[in-house]
Amino acid sequence: MTHPSSNISIEYHILQSFPVTCLNRDDVGAPKTAVVGGVTRARVSSQCWKRQVRMALADFGIKLGTRTKKVAELLEQQCLAQGADAEQAASCGEKIARVLSDDTLLFISDAEAAALAEFAKEHDFTFEQFLDKKEEIKKKPFTTAVVKAAKKCATPGLDALDIALFGRMVAKAAELNVEAAASFAHAISTHRVSNEVEFFTALDDLQDEPGSAHMGSLEYNAATYYRYISLDLGQLAASLDKDEIKQAVEAFTKALFVAVPNARQTSQSGASPWEFARVLVRRGQRLQVPFETPVKAKNGGYLEPSIMELKEYLDKKKKLSGSLFGELGCHDWGENEDYTIDDLITDLQRHVEAEC
Repeated sequence: MTHPSSNISIEYHILQSFPVTCLNRDDVGAPKTAVVGGVTRARVSSQCWKRQVRMALADFGIKLGTRTKKVAELLEQQCLAQGADAEQAASCGEKIARVLSDDTLLFISDAEAAALAEFAKEHDFTFEQFLDKKEEIKKKPFTTAVVKAAKKCATPGLDALDIALFGRMVAKAAELNVEAAASFAHAISTHRVSNEVEFFTALDDLQDEPGSAHMGSLEYNAATYYRYISLDLGQLAASLDKDEIKQAVEAFTKALFVAVPNARQTSQSGASPWEFARVLVRRGQRLQVPFETPVKAKNGGYLEPSIMELKEYLDKKKKLSGSLFGELGCHDWGENEDYTIDDLITDLQRHVEAEC
């Protein structure tokens, strides 16, 4: 049976201006860029901002899972808590980890780790049932049992909501995969940007002769960024109830609002909040603004023409798409001083109440 909220998404169209910054660096330490519409734009990768949003969720009451390569060590600690001795715990942690991960990051909740340790305890921390005549683990039966034990406690609404939001891929145990409810585009500047170079020197407090003790250079830029994020309510409804979805929408929106990439924050601080956001609740195909034609500065900056371009593009697509646009709600934040981020969240939660 199809859930009522299937194919319904909250789409965040955010404009955010930063002065001198290097929010996201490439392999040589320069601000990341992309060519869009034939000109160079400033860019912050989706994974960079996504990481900061995920970590910010903890500030709003969300229990986070653990994303780590140290799966064996994590499970070892859980086995020790279940009563295993040090040798048993290390052995069980290593054997279970081998089923789930081969030197790859595994996204796992505390409840799942505890369930896997409980599984080890049920088998006296020896797994004799799965041994063949050569005293080696029979791979397929053991893998099936491990996956079954982990799935038994997969409750993202109660434990590790970030797994439900950001998804999980377990290459060695596809049954544990979780489709991400949140989709992030790379943030790009709405206008042409050229990286600049800052030359700096440092003085030695104890030097006897005048002059610099160290010289160097750093690249930076300044830009108005367009961020597009989509939150699939139908995907959340596959594992969360209505109240949990409302909690997720609140925490996710607040995390989007406060999260800023942390590169060079001590030397090129970037602490600028949202300037404008249009948040749509829609049923149907996702839609982001390409800003294919770079905006020109107006009234001394890029923000005002960026807001105009964003609104005009979305309004035009709404007219052209007709019934396929599927709009259920449209909320503009940033121009009305009496409409706070809390008001926006309340409106979004009303949509969850009505549609989920």
